[in-house]
Amino acid sequence: MAAFLQWRRFVFFDKETVKDPSENGKNFQLPVGIAACDSGRGHIVLGDMDGQIWFLTRSLQLSSFQAYKLRVTHLYQLKQHNILVSVGQDEPGINPLVKVWNLDKKDSGSPLCTRIFPAIPGNKPTEVSCLSVHENLNFMAIGFTDGSVVLTKGDITRDRHSKTLSLHEGNCPITGLAFRQAGKVTHLFVATLEKVQCYTLSVKEYPRIELDTHGCALRCSALTDPSQDSQFIVAGDDCVYLYQPDERGPCFAFDGHKLLTHWHRGYLLLITHNNKSPSKSEFGSRQTSPTEKHILTIYDLDNKFIAYSAAFDDVIDVLAEWGSFYVLTRDRTLYMLQEKDTQTKLEMLFKKNLFVMAINLAKSQHLDNDGLSEIFRQYGDHLYVKGDHDGAIQQYIRTIGKLEPSYVIRKFLDAQRIHNLTAYLQALHRQSLANADHTTLLLNCYTKLKDSSKLEEFIKSNEKKHMHHEWYLKIQLEDLKNYQEALRYIGRLPFDQAESNMKRYGKILMHHVPESSTILLKRLCTDYQPNKDSTDRDSLDRPAENKANPEEFIPVFANNPRELRAFLEHMIEVDPFSPEGVYDTLLELRLQDWAHEQDPGKKKVLQEAALSLLRSDHTVFDKALVLCQMHNFKEGVLYLYEKGKLYQQIMHYHMQNEEYGKVVEACKRYGDSEVCLWEQALGYFARKEENCKAYISEVLQHIDENNLMPPLLVVQTLAHNSTASLSVIKDYLINKLERETQQIEEDERKIRQYREETAHLRTEIQELKTCAKIFQKTKCSMCNSPLELPSVHFLCGHSFHQHCLESFAESEAECPTCTPENRKVMDMLRAQDQKRDLHDHFHRQLKCSNDGFSVIADYFGRGVFNKLTLITDPPGGKSGAGNLEAEFNRDLLINTKRNV
Repeated sequence: MAAFLQWRRFVFFDKETVKDPSENGKNFQLPVGIAACDSGRGHIVLGDMDGQIWFLTRSLQLSSFQAYKLRVTHLYQLKQHNILVSVGQDEPGINPLVKVWNLDKKDSGSPLCTRIFPAIPGNKPTEVSCLSVHENLNFMAIGFTDGSVVLTKGDITRDRHSKTLSLHEGNCPITGLAFRQAGKVTHLFVATLEKVQCYTLSVKEYPRIELDTHGCALRCSALTDPSQDSQFIVAGDDCVYLYQPDERGPCFAFDGHKLLTHWHRGYLLLITHNNKSPSKSEFGSRQTSPTEKHILTIYDLDNKFIAYSAAFDDVIDVLAEWGSFYVLTRDRTLYMLQEKDTQTKLEMLFKKNLFVMAINLAKSQHLDNDGLSEIFRQYGDHLYVKGDHDGAIQQYIRTIGKLEPSYVIRKFLDAQRIHNLTAYLQALHRQSLANADHTTLLLNCYTKLKDSSKLEEFIKSNEKKHMHHEWYLKIQLEDLKNYQEALRYIGRLPFDQAESNMKRYGKILMHHVPESSTILLKRLCTDYQPNKDSTDRDSLDRPAENKANPEEFIPVFANNPRELRAFLEHMIEVDPFSPEGVYDTLLELRLQDWAHEQDPGKKKVLQEAALSLLRSDHTVFDKALVLCQMHNFKEGVLYLYEKGKLYQQIMHYHMQNEEYGKVVEACKRYGDSEVCLWEQALGYFARKEENCKAYISEVLQHIDENNLMPPLLVVQTLAHNSTASLSVIKDYLINKLERETQQIEEDERKIRQYREETAHLRTEIQELKTCAKIFQKTKCSMCNSPLELPSVHFLCGHSFHQHCLESFAESEAECPTCTPENRKVMDMLRAQDQKRDLHDHFHRQLKCSNDGFSVIADYFGRGVFNKLTLITDPPGGKSGAGNLEAEFNRDLLINTKRNV
């Protein structure tokens, strides 16, 4: 338990009375009789005792609408949806109503009310005490003064998609409700005057856990944000308790009679007064006298300090919006508490030498490393002035990488502080940020301290050798010609040094000792670990895994293709995700071997090896294609064409090689993706002077079956072939003519059918316009029950109960049975009108344009040349008569409703 009396108090907020910009700087006045408040979605929501709900914008514009006839008692504004839930009364007595408002939609100038239902647990008239809504709009909980909790599950904005059940029953009034979402698990915290409980709503039967045997007063509970693990806060008169869904968490001893509890952005807000708390049985006795002072205190629970505390006259509520806190008081005054910026708060802590608290605050505010380093520096300076040199050097060490080392070194050059200076220099070297001067200074410190063990350890450290490896290797390679020793030496170097020296001397070593050099390069490009002396082999420390890029060492093997092939095959075997350059180079080597191999058996093996590389999907497509074409690797070229969906190139490849069967096979295989392949194949065979009748017939059969080319274009294409006779296309032409004849007959049949239907419709329209319509339906067309008054009859002949029509029809002016078909016809009419106008505009533009081809090309994509069938215009009719008939058709579609 943390006692708040030990916490420091600060003024991290600026208090300001909100002024009315339209009243020459006078104090802004809230509406009279506020009974409920909430905020979110860019406005403050207020409910008054006259049933109105007010909205206050950031520019202090007030608007309202009449939500209830009597009063508003509760408001809940969702933060992730523009949905407002309210509780109020429309008639005298205990009859609370819940209304759900969609603030994005309007109904006669007011927000749209999407749902209304009475807030009654069972059949008992009881007043609502608290309200909470889940942000996913699937749960709403209502607490009552008789100890009941009603849970609405499902879409809370609609009656049809939700169900209501009684979740909790008791004798003690409900004082707090809060939903908590953790992954897919949903909890509901319930607080009463005597208990704190938690329900698990994501499990059937809604299991309950009792968390504590004492509760809180009304409005004295809240839920923290996810950064605080969404804990449930319960503020009693002696302590503030935090709860998890399965246990009680930390407790804070904040004394005082609690009136209100809020949580926002890591701050706990409490409204208290110093009077003794009334009896818990008196649920409504927590109202205070109008003249009583209320104390608003803002706590930072993480950093253990009070961020603000002030007295106000009779606070109604405290709301968070637009980045500030707003305090509403009973005298209609609105106060704004604006939080100071982080730098200002830090400066206030610096003035009081509260550096530890400043560091904690900076971390909680996610200050960057530069800002933290400056705090560490100031803290170190403070400790240095106080004489705490050990503490100061620890803070200066935390500034390494940001603060110039000379700033610290100058402070500790005095011999009496050599231990501190040594500690700083050691830290500087551990982070690899020391230069030669720092190293010299550290060695001098070890010498003055006579610390031979540290001095020896530093000198013999592997990280502090002279690092002149290139001089040693130059002597071994150029003077002594000892290539094997040079390789052994490189193999003992750290990874970075070994990599750089193999890039520098790799070609020389590969020329003289190719096998040993290849082995070292394999180690270097897989999991390189330096070879150790016999004195180091017992060390258990294993450096981090290091791997060089094998693609960078390919030039080393310029004159050693056999070793290069072995190196590359080793790399793709141990690391299938090697760079693409490795696969491309290996592919080139295998294709060279394949091209020069004369033995058919070995050539087949090399062919499969090259294809396996292409199928690995690790080669660069363009490079692989060029390599296959250079070496005339047919199987690889065709595979890459198919992989890249270059189907026309596949067919052209077969055409160039005069592989007639492969051309037809390519059309069958890829023709569904590119239908132009069949046309190209027909043109190809038509240009051949050889006897290709069999191939032409097969291509013509597919073109005929799928209607890929007009007959005239087929004839013109085959005219280029001197060997193709009429017998080649005789069957094609006969089949084409027969199908067109059948199509003509079918079209004539539809014309007769449409004319008969049109004549029938004209007769029916004339009868509707001149004769009385007698409705003799005895059953409803919707529910098939006998018709009862009041009923609705449509001219189409369908009749409905009035309640059936209102429940199921989208519009009372249209027959619900005929509406789908009528809309389809109207859509067709509108499409015809639009395309008719498009044709007229096209002809006018074509006549006026100097470049008619461009106009035609533009209109191809706009549907002018698509086939269009008009079903309402009579053939041969005049324009005036046609328009009149079209109006009659539309009149028939818009049925008239008559009440009997």
